[in-house]
Amino acid sequence: MTADTDRPAGRPKLAVWKFASCDGCQLTLLDCEDELLGIADKLQISYFLEASSAPGPGPYDLSLVEGSVTTQQDIERIRHIREVSRRLVTIGACATAGGVQALRNYADVAEFRAAVYARPDYIQTLETSTPISAHVPVDFELRGCPIDRGQLIEVITAYLVGRAPDVPEHSVCFECKRRGTVCVIVAHGTPCLGPVTHAGCGALCPAYGRGCYGCFGPSNSTNFPAFIPLLRRDGMNTLDVVRVLRTYNTAAPEFEAASRKELRG
Repeated sequence: MTADTDRPAGRPKLAVWKFASCDGCQLTLLDCEDELLGIADKLQISYFLEASSAPGPGPYDLSLVEGSVTTQQDIERIRHIREVSRRLVTIGACATAGGVQALRNYADVAEFRAAVYARPDYIQTLETSTPISAHVPVDFELRGCPIDRGQLIEVITAYLVGRAPDVPEHSVCFECKRRGTVCVIVAHGTPCLGPVTHAGCGALCPAYGRGCYGCFGPSNSTNFPAFIPLLRRDGMNTLDVVRVLRTYNTAAPEFEAASRKELRG
């Protein structure tokens, strides 16, 4: 998202949309009660079905989109949302990388349908789960499963004042150093995705002695040729490596490429 110097007069309209997801990122916005009070007079929440059954009409100045595209109807709907939105920001792993449901991309979706639904012929779905950016232009991606509330408020307030959001691009390792957490890889030999994962969670799992699970997707400084040998040194085999990469951000290009390379041997 770039600086915006030609914003319309009056209170900007905010819209929040849901696609295939668990609603966790929308709930993060609802949890920002105190923070939202400070900007409530500067912003009009016009469309947000998670919070109100009385949606307001567009066009919208800022749209936050949660969830991945998994049906043909989703494709048509996101194109419409893009048309009625001046700025479109995707929030969460589902919207930015296809989410955990993108595991279908590596399997037989018809087999999944038959195993889950009594009448699979009633289910209309695509063979893949894809991020919003695969279908329409996106102005900014806010990662996480779920997103961080501080980063979310930063994105909203940045739009209100007409500047680019100040969201860190470094890895989780930086957050461990900042909070004084002992490296679980170095000290305990615990497999951890921190070195290749985007910051934003506050290094929560390493703070409790657990390895990072990659909830915020790949960082901007991934080096898998150097990183994968560390996972193997700490006890992971090929299947373990693939499984740890194929979770919340399985379809993120960097994670997907690394997991496919592992399977090829």
